[in-house]
Parts: sequence; structure tokens; C-alpha cells
Amino acid sequence: MNGSCKCSAILTAALLLASAPGARPAWGQAAAPTAAEYAAQRSKMVAQEIEAAGVKNPRVLDAMRKTPRHEFMPADYRPYAYIDAALPIGDRQTISPPFVVAYMTEQLNPQPTDRVLEIGTGSGYQAAVLSPLAKDVYTIEIVAPLGHRAERTLKRLGYKNVHVRVGDGYKGWPEAAPFDKVIVTCSPESVPQALVDQLRDGGEMIIPVGERYQQNLVRMTKRDGKLESEPLQATLFVPMTGAAEDARQVQPDPLRPAIRNGGFEEVVGDGTDPLGWHYLRQATTRQGDAATTAPEGTRWLRFANDDPGVASQALQGMAIDGRKVSQINISCQVRAEKVVAGPGEGQLPAVVVSFYDERRAVIETVSLGPWSGTFDWKEASEQFRVPLATREAIVRIGLAGATGRLELDDLQLHAVAPLK
Repeated sequence: MNGSCKCSAILTAALLLASAPGARPAWGQAAAPTAAEYAAQRSKMVAQEIEAAGVKNPRVLDAMRKTPRHEFMPADYRPYAYIDAALPIGDRQTISPPFVVAYMTEQLNPQPTDRVLEIGTGSGYQAAVLSPLAKDVYTIEIVAPLGHRAERTLKRLGYKNVHVRVGDGYKGWPEAAPFDKVIVTCSPESVPQALVDQLRDGGEMIIPVGERYQQNLVRMTKRDGKLESEPLQATLFVPMTGAAEDARQVQPDPLRPAIRNGGFEEVVGDGTDPLGWHYLRQATTRQGDAATTAPEGTRWLRFANDDPGVASQALQGMAIDGRKVSQINISCQVRAEKVVAGPGEGQLPAVVVSFYDERRAVIETVSLGPWSGTFDWKEASEQFRVPLATREAIVRIGLAGATGRLELDDLQLHAVAPLK
């Protein structure tokens, strides 16, 4: 068996809810919102977190406004339903952030006559968004409790054209094939052949592929039995559990944590998004010219924001074993122009590292910075202790709700004297 597949972005609740501007729910211990209040929250979410971030397809935006995400979440997390964050749904899995769902759906571009296969049902939320956009949605979840719960939720809410199966998603749904579109919400090392076989010729697949912490979301188009690949953006999906994850040819090294593409020289496809960095907001690589040079190489990363409290960021994940790595050193080249703190606590730019335990719960967060004002390129460096229980880490860079312009280059993270 491949293992669980509802593995949307590793942006866990603890990290995003601590850092996202406006991340607190609009109510406390009072009665839950009415249907109209939930609808208003969805409209605000779509406007501020999805449409403003680049999703433009009107059918997708309408589906996001109408799909009741709170219905697919545990009761304890419903107050956070319309925040753009991945949130726990049990069995070490998460419900995908709304932007990730909207972006992948837009790239899939489901049509009213399409039969769509989704790999990784999870909560059922992605399938619910697809439901009004396609003729039929077939969705598979390998974790039985999640699959059965999602099936009950989808049935209760009246999604009659969504068909749920509990089983190994990488084997597909052969008796329902061929499919016009396939969407995969977990990250295999390569495209499973069964999904290729079950995709009709001319059909498209949206799938994140690559190493455990370095993946690219790609569009695969099947032509004459073969797949043609188009890179879309760097992404990071929660590592799966099970044999498929353990059998990866390239495994991360938790004893030698390091930043990938910290000089921002590599970009996705022909664009300007830096390879290896995901969940970008108001961030783009810049290239030197006769008047401006990068501290290292030819490119650097620029964050710019004019609206106090609005996200401007990039993230990267890595494996790190606190039993073997006791300290890390973080360094970078940094430049700022008219950087002013945002309205929330701690909304100043920094290089932030959050350490996670084996349950993917945040243990501790450290930061290099913060910075404000205006200054030219300078080097920043600091050493930090790694908690013993650490198994993974997330590096977050950007303005963190501040306004102005921040630029980073030559960002490095190294283990200091790993334990023997």
C-alpha cells in the first residue's frame, strides 16, 4: 500500500495560525456563525487569499465561495475554516489550504462534461469544490477512517456526483476509467503508471512530484500514450506514510539540514519564481544588471508589500533530527527599503525557523532578524539551538505583514558540529 495521500501543503495550523495576519477567528466562545456569516467569511477569504493571490477563473472562484469548508473540518478547528491554512483532520493528515485547492482546481480546468479522478480524498473538501465544475468526481482515500468520514460528509451535503472509494489511490479506479482529468493531492516521486493508463488521450493531470521536501507542481498532458510535462510552481506537500514513501530513491538527510536554492539562482520553468520555495506571496526573483548586482550570483529574492498586515512570504521545508543535530547556523545577505512594522504582534521581516516533532506539532520557533527601516546589503548571521524532539523544520522568509521592500540573497542554514 502506498500510504495516506491527503497530504496537502505542510503549512500546518500551528505555523500559519501563529503567523497569518488576521488569523484569529471572528468569534470566541459564543454561538457558531450562521450560514450567512459563514458565507460572508468565504467571500472575504476568496477576495483576500485566493483572487488577490492570482486565481482568476470565475467558475473556480464561485465554487470556492459556495463550498462550506467548515463542514469538512473537526469541530475544534471550524473557527479557523476560512483562514488560508492547512488544518488537522486526524490520522496525521490535513485539509488543504483554500488557495492550494483553488490554484490546483484552476490549473486542472474541469469542464461540465469531464469525469475527474482525485487521488487523496482526505476531508472531501477538494472533491466538493470539483463537484459543480465537472460531470462526475471519483475520489480515493487510503486511510479508511478518513475515507468513510468524507463519504458520509459528502453524502450529507448532497454531492451526488462525487463517488468515494477507500483504497490505494496509486492504483486508480480502473472500472471507472478513462478519465478526462486527474488531480493528485499527495506527492509521489514519479507519476504512478496506473494513473497514466487511466487518463484518456488528450487528458490532463495536475500532480506534485519530486523529492520529499522539494517538489514541483506540474501539469501532465497525455498525447499518444505519453505524458508531456509543464512545470507550474514549486510546492511542498506533507510526506506520505507507508511503503511508497519509504521506497523513495532520494531520501532527505536529517543529519545535514540545508537550504535549497538559497541564492535564488534557479527558477521554475521560464518564470521568475524561485525553485524550491513555495507558498509565495508578493515575492519574485530579481536579476542584476549594469546598475545593480546581487551579493551572490546574479539573482536575489524581493518581497514588496504596500498594505499593512498582508502576507509577503516564501517557505521551505526540510528534515532535521534534533537527536543528532544540536545547533544550526543561519546566515544571509539582506537589504531593506522603507520597511515599517505591520499592525500585528511581531509583524517585521525575519528569517523564521519553526521546529516540528514527529507528530508535526510545532516545538519552538527561532528567528534571524527582525529588520526595519532602510539599509543597503549587509550580512546577518546567528546560531540557534535545535530542540531534541525535532524531526522537521519550516523556514519562512518575507515581510511578515510589514510594509516596504525586503531583499534576501545567499541564505544558508547549516548544522553546527552534528552529534556523533
